[in-house]
Amino acid sequence: MNVIVAIKQYISKMIEESGPGMKVLLMDKETTSIVSMVYAQSEILQKEVYLFERIDSSGRETMKHLKCIAFLRPTRENVEYLAQELRMPKYGLYYIYFSNVISKQEVKVLAEADDQEVVREVQEFFGDYIAVNPHLFTLNIPMCCQALNWSPGSLTRTVEGLTSVLLSLKKCPMIRYQNSSEMARRLAENVRQIINREAALFEFRKTDVAPVLLILDRRDDAVTPLLNQWTYQAMVHELLGINNNRINLSNVPGISKDLQEVVLSAEHDEFYANNMYNNFGEIGTNIKDLMEEFQNKSKSQAKVESIADMKAFIENYPQFKKMSGTVSKHVTVVGELSRLVGKHNLLEISETEQELACQGDHSACLQRIKALLSNEKTQQLDMLRLVMLYSLRYESHSNNDIAGLLEVLRKKGVSDKLRHMVHGVLEYGGRKARGSDLFGTQDAVAFTKRFFKGLKGVENVYTQHKPYMHSVVDQLIKGKLKEGAFPYLGTSQLKERPQDVIVFMIGGCTYEEAFAVHTLNRTNPGIRVVLGGTTVLNLKTLVLTPSST
Repeated sequence: MNVIVAIKQYISKMIEESGPGMKVLLMDKETTSIVSMVYAQSEILQKEVYLFERIDSSGRETMKHLKCIAFLRPTRENVEYLAQELRMPKYGLYYIYFSNVISKQEVKVLAEADDQEVVREVQEFFGDYIAVNPHLFTLNIPMCCQALNWSPGSLTRTVEGLTSVLLSLKKCPMIRYQNSSEMARRLAENVRQIINREAALFEFRKTDVAPVLLILDRRDDAVTPLLNQWTYQAMVHELLGINNNRINLSNVPGISKDLQEVVLSAEHDEFYANNMYNNFGEIGTNIKDLMEEFQNKSKSQAKVESIADMKAFIENYPQFKKMSGTVSKHVTVVGELSRLVGKHNLLEISETEQELACQGDHSACLQRIKALLSNEKTQQLDMLRLVMLYSLRYESHSNNDIAGLLEVLRKKGVSDKLRHMVHGVLEYGGRKARGSDLFGTQDAVAFTKRFFKGLKGVENVYTQHKPYMHSVVDQLIKGKLKEGAFPYLGTSQLKERPQDVIVFMIGGCTYEEAFAVHTLNRTNPGIRVVLGGTTVLNLKTLVLTPSST
C-alpha cells in the first residue's frame, strides 16, 4: 500500500492512453496539487506534456495541434467549465479523467456539449486526495469541525476523499470507528453507504484477511499536535510550515531570492528521503558529512564545525552551490530551524512539555511554566502551547492554576482570542471529550528522553513521544483492540489479525503520527499501515483555525 505510487500510476496511465504527440494537461486547483505532489514538472515534460493549464483560467490560447488530458474533480463547477470548453474546443482531442465517481447525468451534459466530437475518453481515476509520503495522505480540509460536529460540506468531501483512497489502493475494508465520537460514526456509515452503492467498483480480489479502515477522532488526543517536534519533517512543519511540500523561507534574514520558497519532496530529493525521520542533531551531522566530501574533492581546508560555518562555506564556494543545490537548500532550512530553536528557547520549552505529558510533579511543572512565561525569549504561541498542555494535563487537579496562568498570559499581552483557545482546547479534547485514558496508567503516551550532540555548539533534545494513535494501531494489529471502544460497523468481524490497515484521523493527523506509522510498518513485517487525515496539523493550524473549537 503506497499512496504516492497509486496516484503516479493513474497519471502515467492518463498520459499513455492518449498516445504519442504533444499534450496539454488541463487541471483544476485541487488536481494541480494532487499531480504536483507526486510528479516533478520535468518528469511530466519527458512524457510529451508541454503545457499545464487551469480549467478556470481565462484567455487560454487555441492550440488544435495539442491533445488535451483533462484531470478534474467531478464538481458541478468543473462539469460546467468543461461543457463550455467542449462547445468551443481549444485543443484537437480531449481525454477526460475525473478524480472520483461522476453521475450519469453529468456525463450526459458533457456528451450533449461535445458537438464537434472531440472527446475520445471519459473515465474515473480515483486520485482524489493529496499523497504526502508513501504511507501518508491528506484531504487538505483545514476546518472540518464546527461546534464539535461536521461543518457543512466537509463530511461529503471527506467521504469522497476516503473512498477514493480505498479504490486507488484496491481495498474493500471492514470498518472500525472510535465509539466515543459521533463524527467518526457518521463518517463510517457514510463510507459504508458508498461502498454498498458502488459495489461493482469495490469488487476486488478477495484476500485471506480483510483490510481494515480505522476511523479515529483528533479529540481523543489533542496533546500530540501541541508538542514541539525534533524529527526533520515534523520539525519543519512545526516551525516553518509545509504546504503541499512547499516551504516559505521569505522571512528568513538574508535569504537569497532562489531560496525564498523551497520544495521538500522525498520523491525528488534523496537527502530529504534519507533524513526526514532523523532527529535534528543527526541531520546537521549528515549535511556536514556531505560538505566534507565536497571539501576533500575541492582540496579546501576551510573548517566546517557549525551551521554558521556551513553557510559561510557555501557563500565562498559558489561551485559547491551549483553542484549541490539540494544541500544548500537543506543547509538553509536547518540553519533557520537552529536559529529559531535558539531565539525562542525551544529546548527548554520542549523539556517542560514532556514533563507535562509525562505526568510530572504538578507544583514543579507549574513553577517551570511560570518561569518560561516570564522569559523574554518565549513567544506568545509557545506560551499558549504550554498553558494548553498544562490545562489538558491538570484540568481535574484540585490545585490547578489554569486561571492564574491565563492571567499571566493577559499581562504578557496575549489577545483575548488566543486566551479563549485554552478553554476551547479543553472543550475540544479535555477529559469529558475523550473516550481514551490519555493520561492514565496505560502506555498510550509514553515518553523517553534522549540527548544527541550533533554539530559543535548545537545540542538537540530528541523527544520520542508515542502518540495515542500508535497504541491504538499497535493493539489493532495484535488483535487486542477492544470492540467496545472501537466497534465494527455491521455484523461481520475480523477473526484474524489484519495485515492492511488504513487509519483516518478526523480533525487532522500530524507528521509525528506519520513517523509512528513508518516505525510500525518497519517493525512489523507483513503489516502495511497507511495514515490519512482531513489535514496535516501543527500548533498554528490546530489553534488558529475554527476547526479546533
